[in-house]
Amino acid sequence: MFALKILSSLPLSVLYIFSDILYLLACYVIRYRKKVIDENLLYAFPEKTPAERKQIRNKFYRNFTDAFFAETIKMLTISEEELRQRFQVVNQHLVDNPVKNGKSSLMMAGHVFNWEMAILGVALNTQVTAETVFLKLNNPFFNKLMLAIRTHFGGIMTEKSAFRRSMITMRNTPRIVHLAADQRPPVSDSRYTREFMNRPALFFEGGEVLSKKMNLPVFYGQMTKIKRGHYRFEFTELARPPYEDHAAHSVTDEFAKRLEKNIRMQPDLYLWSHKRWKI
Repeated sequence: MFALKILSSLPLSVLYIFSDILYLLACYVIRYRKKVIDENLLYAFPEKTPAERKQIRNKFYRNFTDAFFAETIKMLTISEEELRQRFQVVNQHLVDNPVKNGKSSLMMAGHVFNWEMAILGVALNTQVTAETVFLKLNNPFFNKLMLAIRTHFGGIMTEKSAFRRSMITMRNTPRIVHLAADQRPPVSDSRYTREFMNRPALFFEGGEVLSKKMNLPVFYGQMTKIKRGHYRFEFTELARPPYEDHAAHSVTDEFAKRLEKNIRMQPDLYLWSHKRWKI
């Protein structure tokens, strides 16, 4: 960890040099998960030419190495001032206000780069408690590293299994709960199948169930990349109680629509290497 903190203290411009090398290796030598990426892009964008999809793939590799190496390493020691310069959070008050009034807020977002920076950005900008639900990594070292990064500005990280037990405190301890709601859920979870980027995909129903069971407002976080190392994260209302007149899966359906629009706006920012559509 000490060596990583030394590396993290380097300017991001220097870390991007290493990222450039990793990009060349991932894109042209290792060709990291190229088959998975190409298949996902072909289904998602059948209207685009092979050359256009190749351009998205190559830009994805650039964003992938920037986010998972340079920017993630930098977040271990990044200053408040630099993070504010690089990550703009818009409409944080929309998510904060219900918590100030005694009711938890749900924040739903997808795996759009750089979602890890969003965890820090929200923790830095919010005036209330922010909690992120995460899946524990199998590797103990990397799990410890990511927890250190994600809690750099005081955000609370709760492992998924522990969150199930802590949900009962949400009425007595209002807070923002951040759900990355586009991961492919395991068989043991409540799963919902719907069209997403032109083919069936499985979705978590945690946000759906939680919002309707506890009458919580839901907000979507839209990610936009302004330029290398600079992002804009904007909150908009996704759903609000009462939910009596809402159709089944209405929250999940609206989340999927917002996320798809977000992806189509800047397709190279999505995690195309993930086997998202495996049923």
